Amino acid sequence: MKAIQDSKGLLSFILHAHLPFVRHPEYEKFLEEKWLFEAISETYLPLLRTFKKLENDGIDFKLTISFSPTLTEMLVDPFLQDRYLDHLKSLIELSEKELIRTKDSPEEFVMATLYHDLYKTNYEDYTEIYNKDITQGFKYYFNKGNLLLITSAATHAFLPHFSNYPEVIRAQIITAVDSFRRVFSIRPEGIWLPECGYFPGLESFLKEADLKFFISSAHGVMYADDIPEKGVFAPVQCKNGVTVFPREKESCKDIWSPVDGYPGDIVYREFYRDIGFDLPIEYVRPYIQPDDVRVNTGFKYYAISGSEEKNYYKPKTAEKKIDEHVGNFLYNRENMIKKVETIFTDRPVLFTCPYDAELFGHWWFEGPKFIEKLLVAVDKSENITFCTPMDYINTFPENQSVNLNYSSWGDEGYGQVWLDGSNDWIYRHLFKIIEMMIELTERYPDVTGLKRRALDQAAREVLLALASDWPLIMKSGTTVPYAIKRVKTHILNFHKIYDSLCENLVKTEWLTKLEKKNNLFKDINYLVFQKI
Repeated sequence: MKAIQDSKGLLSFILHAHLPFVRHPEYEKFLEEKWLFEAISETYLPLLRTFKKLENDGIDFKLTISFSPTLTEMLVDPFLQDRYLDHLKSLIELSEKELIRTKDSPEEFVMATLYHDLYKTNYEDYTEIYNKDITQGFKYYFNKGNLLLITSAATHAFLPHFSNYPEVIRAQIITAVDSFRRVFSIRPEGIWLPECGYFPGLESFLKEADLKFFISSAHGVMYADDIPEKGVFAPVQCKNGVTVFPREKESCKDIWSPVDGYPGDIVYREFYRDIGFDLPIEYVRPYIQPDDVRVNTGFKYYAISGSEEKNYYKPKTAEKKIDEHVGNFLYNRENMIKKVETIFTDRPVLFTCPYDAELFGHWWFEGPKFIEKLLVAVDKSENITFCTPMDYINTFPENQSVNLNYSSWGDEGYGQVWLDGSNDWIYRHLFKIIEMMIELTERYPDVTGLKRRALDQAAREVLLALASDWPLIMKSGTTVPYAIKRVKTHILNFHKIYDSLCENLVKTEWLTKLEKKNNLFKDINYLVFQKI
C-alpha cells in the first residue's frame, strides 16, 4: 500500500453499523428482532467474508466501522445469538423448499441456489468461525491493522436535542466508551455522532472521554465561523484539538443518492419484491409472522428493472455493472483531485465517505461486492489510497482550527427529523425523567444492594427512551406503534423504579425480570447522570 503522504488522493470509507436495542424474550417470535437478523445475514457476515477474501488475496485494505453500543450489546447477547440461529435454520429450510419450487424456472433457480448457499455459509461461519460472536471477527481485522473500530453514543440519542442537559451528553458518551471497551477490549479513538448531530460545545465531552475525532456533515464544517481553507477535502479541528472529518458530498452522492446513486441501477436486485408477499400464504406461513402477517423473507428474484414489469435478476449482469460503478467512482474522485489539487501542496486530497453499513448488503445486495472490488482497485491505483481518520491524524496532526455550527446529516441538515409534529410529544416526558434521574443521583450518591440495582436499571431505562430511532420511526411512518410503545414503556419503567425508591419498597422479582429483559450495559453506573 502506498504511503499516505505519497498519494494524490485519500479515500476514508466509514461504515456506521447501528440498530436500536430490540430484545423480547416474552414473545416466541418478534418482528422487529428481524432487523438484527437481516443485518447479520446480509451485511455483517458478508462484509467479514469480503475481508477474508481480501486477506487471502494479499490486499492490505483500510476501512473504518463504527459500531453503536446498542448493536454490539445485541451481538454478544446469548439469547439473541440463539434466536439468530433459529432464524438461519428457518431460512435454510425455506431455501431447500425453494430449490424444489424453482427447479423448472432457470432464472429463479439460480437465485434459489444462491440463497441456499448464502444461508448455509452464514450458519457455518456464525457457528464454526465466530462461535456466535461476530464482534470477534471485526476485532481480528482491527488487530491486523485493516479496520479502525469506533463507537457511537450509548443508545444513539440525537444529542443536539439534549444540549440543555449536559448530564445526558456525558452519560451517552461515557456509557458508550465503557460498553465498547467491554466488547472489543480496546478503547475507541473516535466516535460517530448519531445522525452526525453536532452542537457547539459537544467536543468538550468528547475530549473528556479521550475521543480524538468525529464525523460531521459537510455544511457543519463549511458554515463554520472560520472559512475552512481546504473545504471538505481535509479535516479541521475544534478549538480543544478534537479533529472533525467533514462528509464529502459528491462521493457520498454516487452511492447514497436515491435518484443517481449506484444502488438504483436497473440491473441490481430489487429489494421490495419478496416471496413473503408474492407466494401463497400457505407456502410462506411458517416463515412469516404469526397471524399471517406477511414480511420480507429475504428471497428476492427480480431486478429493479425501472418499470412495473420486473425482469428476473441476473447475478452475472449485476457483477459487470459493479465493475463499471467502481471504475466510475474512482474516475469521479480523480477528476475532483484535478479540480482542487492546486490548494493541496502540503498533503493529499481527502475524501471522507460515511455511509450506513446496512446499505451494503441489506438494502443494496451488491454492496459488499462493490466494497471488495473498490478496495482491490484502490490497491492497484497510482493516485489514490485508502486511509482511516487515525491514519490521517497521525500523518497530518496539525489542521485548521475552527468553530463549527449546529448540524446533522438528516433531511434538510439540522434536527427537524427528530423533532416535528409527529414526535414532539415525547420530549416533555423525556426531559422530565432526565431531571428525575439527576435528582436520584443527588438523593442516593452512594448506595449498594437492591437500591443500587434499581438505580442502575433506572439509568438504562432513561438511555433507552432517548434513542433517536423512536422519533425517526414516528416521522417516517414505518413501525410507528412499536416506536410509541417503546418510548412509553421505558418512561413507565423509570417512573415505577422512581416511585418504588421513594417509597423504599423495591420489588425484587419485578426488578429482576426487567434487568433480564433490558440487560444491556452490564457495568453501567447510575452516577453517570450526576449533575454537572
